[in-house]
Amino acid sequence: MSTAIVTGQPVPGSSLENDLRSLGFDVRVAADAAETESLLAAVPADRRVALVDARFVGHLHALRLGLTDPRFPLAAVPGAVTAQPAARQALTRAVTREGSPDGGTATARAAEGGAPALALDSLADRVADALDADGGAVHRPELGSLVAAVPADPQARNEARQAVSAVDDEAVRLKSAVKSRDGFFTTFFISPYSRYIARWCARRGLTPNQVTTASLLTALIAAGCAATGTRAGFVAAGVLLIASFVLDCTDGQLARYALKYSTLGAWLDATFDRAKEYAYYAGLALGAARGGDDVWALALGAMILQTCRHVVDFSFNEANHDATANTSPTAALSDKLDSVGWTVWLRRMIVLPIGERWAMIAVLTALTTPRITFYVLLVGCAFAATYTTAGRVLRSVTRKARRTDRAAQALADLADSGPLAGAVRRVAGKGLPGLAVPAVALLGGAVVVACSALTDFGGPLPVVGAVVYVLTSALAVARPLKGALDWLLPPFFRAAEYGTVLALAGKAGVNGALPAAFGLVAAVAYHHYDTVYRIRGNAGAPPAWLVRVIGGHEGRTLLVAVLAAVLTAAQFKLALTVLAVAVALVVLVESIRFWVSAGAPAVHDEGEPA
Repeated sequence: MSTAIVTGQPVPGSSLENDLRSLGFDVRVAADAAETESLLAAVPADRRVALVDARFVGHLHALRLGLTDPRFPLAAVPGAVTAQPAARQALTRAVTREGSPDGGTATARAAEGGAPALALDSLADRVADALDADGGAVHRPELGSLVAAVPADPQARNEARQAVSAVDDEAVRLKSAVKSRDGFFTTFFISPYSRYIARWCARRGLTPNQVTTASLLTALIAAGCAATGTRAGFVAAGVLLIASFVLDCTDGQLARYALKYSTLGAWLDATFDRAKEYAYYAGLALGAARGGDDVWALALGAMILQTCRHVVDFSFNEANHDATANTSPTAALSDKLDSVGWTVWLRRMIVLPIGERWAMIAVLTALTTPRITFYVLLVGCAFAATYTTAGRVLRSVTRKARRTDRAAQALADLADSGPLAGAVRRVAGKGLPGLAVPAVALLGGAVVVACSALTDFGGPLPVVGAVVYVLTSALAVARPLKGALDWLLPPFFRAAEYGTVLALAGKAGVNGALPAAFGLVAAVAYHHYDTVYRIRGNAGAPPAWLVRVIGGHEGRTLLVAVLAAVLTAAQFKLALTVLAVAVALVVLVESIRFWVSAGAPAVHDEGEPA
C-alpha cells in the first residue's frame, strides 16, 4: 500500500483524507516539517509516498493524476508531490532541506528575486520546487479544467470549492481515457462507446492485461471462423474481428482511465496486435484452401508488407526522436496541412492505420472472398507504405540534423545483424560513405530476392545472391548509422530476408511449403517486434547471445538459400517447419522471461496508430 502524509493543520470539513484513502493511500498526518521527516523515515523503502498539503482543494482525478501514475518516479500537482521507491532518496533529501530553518531552496530563490510558481508556505510545493532544482524531472500532469490548489485564505478556499463544483471530473476522466491522436474510424466509430466499456471494466476490477487477452482470444476465434471456409464463418469472422478491435481500444482506454500502466501491459498490447492480425491472415488462407483457392502467398505477402511498414515507422522515429537541429521544410508543410481540418483526417486515413485496416478486412471478409480481401489489403498497404516512406525520405534529406549515438545504436539493434555480418565488418574496416549505405543495402537485398524468385528451385543462384547479401549488409552497418537515410536499413533488411523466404517457398511448389514459410516469417517478425518494444521501453536490445543463436538476418537468409539448394522440395518444406519452430521457441522463451521480469519503466503506446 502507498502512504500519504498530510502536512499542516487539518481543515474542518475537508474530504482530503477520504479522497486519498479512496486512491489506495494509507494516510498519516504531520503537524509540521519535523514530524513529516519522522513519518517519511518510517515508511518502508519499497512503498510509494506522497506529501499533501492539508489545505488542498481540488478534484479527485487531479490527485489521481498527480499521485498514482506508475510511469513517473516523481510527480506533483499544486499542493501535492509523490515519489516512487526509486526516487525516495531524492524526496527525503528535499524534505530535509525544505524543512530546515533557512527555508531551503524555495526561500533561497525568493531571496534572490526569483518568484516561485507555488506558495512558499506549502511544504509539498516547496519540496516539488526543490526536486526540480535538483534535476529530479518532476512530472506535472496537464490538468486542463481540473482544479488543484492550496488556497491562502477562506475566500480563496470558497472560490476553489466553487470551481471544483463547476467541473465534472468524471467527464474529464472519460474524455482523457481516449488517445489524443487516433485514426478516423477509431475516433468516430469506436471510442464514443468503448470508453464506457473501459469504465465498466475499471469498476469491476478488471485490468488492461485481462482486456488485452480477451481481445486476443476474440481475434483467434475470428481466425478460426474464417478458417472454416464457409460464408457464415466469414461473416462471423468479420464481426468478431471488429469486436476484437473494440476490446483492443478498450484496454488502452482502461489503462488511461485507471492509470494502470505497466511494462508487461505495453508489451502485451503491442505484440498481441500483431499476433491477432497475422493469425487472422492465416485463418483466411486456411479458409480459402478449404474452398480450393491457395492464397498462402498473398497472406505471407500481406504479412511481409505490413511488417516492413511498421519497421519504417520504428526506424524513422528512433533515428530522429532525439536529433538536434531537427528542421525540415517538409515537416513544416506537414504541420501546415494539419492546421486545415479535413486534411488531418484524410492524411490519417490514407496511411491505413489499424482501425481502418481492420474495418476494411472485416467488411471484405464478410462480403467477398479471401483472395479479394488480400488483393485489396495489399494494394492499400502498398499505397500507404509508399506515401509514408516517401514523406519520411523527403523529411530526412531536407532537414539539417545531427543524429545521436543513441539513435545510431537503436538502428544497429533494429538491423539485427548476426555473426556473419560482424566477421565481414571487422575485415571491411570503416565502411561506406553517406548515401552509399542505404543504396548498397537495397542493392544486396534486391539481388538475393531476385536470385530466389527468378530461378528454378534447387539451383545455386540463390546461394550466390545470399552471399552477396551477407557482404553488402555487413558493409552497410560497418560504421555508426548516423546518415540521413540510414534508418532505411532495417526495413530493407526485413524485406530482403522475408522476401527470400517467400520466393523460395513459392518456387518449391509443394503443398505446405508456403504455410511453413508463413510460420518462419511470423517467428522472426516476432523477434523484430520484440526488439522494437524493448528499445521503446529503454530496456535495450535483446541479448547478443540470442541474435547469435538465431543467426541474424543475413545468417538466416543464407541458411534458407543453402537449404533450398541442397534439399528436395519436400525436405525443404520440413526444414522450414523445423526452423520456424526452433526460432519461435528460442525467441518466445527469452522474450517472456524478459518481459515478465523486466525492470523497464511502465509505459503504454501513445504513438502513431499502427
